[in-house]
Amino acid sequence: MSLPSGAAGRAKSTLRELKKLYPDAHCELDFGNPLELLVATILSAQCTDKRVNLVTKDLFKKYRSARDYAEAESSEIEAAIRSTGFYRAKARSIREMAAALARDFGGRVPERMEDLLRLRGVARKTANVILGTAFGIAAGVVVDTHVKRLSHRLGLSNEENPEKIEKDLMALVPNKDWIFFGHAMIWHGRRLCVARAPRCPACPMRAFCPRRGV
Repeated sequence: MSLPSGAAGRAKSTLRELKKLYPDAHCELDFGNPLELLVATILSAQCTDKRVNLVTKDLFKKYRSARDYAEAESSEIEAAIRSTGFYRAKARSIREMAAALARDFGGRVPERMEDLLRLRGVARKTANVILGTAFGIAAGVVVDTHVKRLSHRLGLSNEENPEKIEKDLMALVPNKDWIFFGHAMIWHGRRLCVARAPRCPACPMRAFCPRRGV
């Protein structure tokens, strides 16, 4: 692991500013229990949280347990989630994930990274969302497209691979702040440091941000 020069100082400054800007940063997916969050997170791939929340409002009323999803017809789930995109693949992931929960975990979402990664449709990013948001377990830092982009722009990582970026961030940010840091970086990526035409003049991080790639 080779961190960019000055990354430690910028990480400290970034965390300080994020706490000022977004003290209440949290996952913006609507959910009432770990299973609902897991389903919503699978649906959020290549889709906005706003769209997912519209879809799950009715979905969660119809399917209340892992067995409900596992025993549902693929066509039913596909129709319900069609507007989130990639609906066939997502429906298959949800049904197979739910079947594994019902078969191997008593219908409950496990609280260990290694168990979550056994489920279809769950990679490390999704597992970090579940552990951090549903259970308050700081197993790592969520690295989605926003966090990946900001980590490069802010000079916190030279890596392109999300898991390698996560390792860099875990080395730079205190463990107690891992969950918050992921949420707050996503909020900043949605509100100021957007993909196109980032609002640098309005950003309090402009004093120390190297603006790499901007």
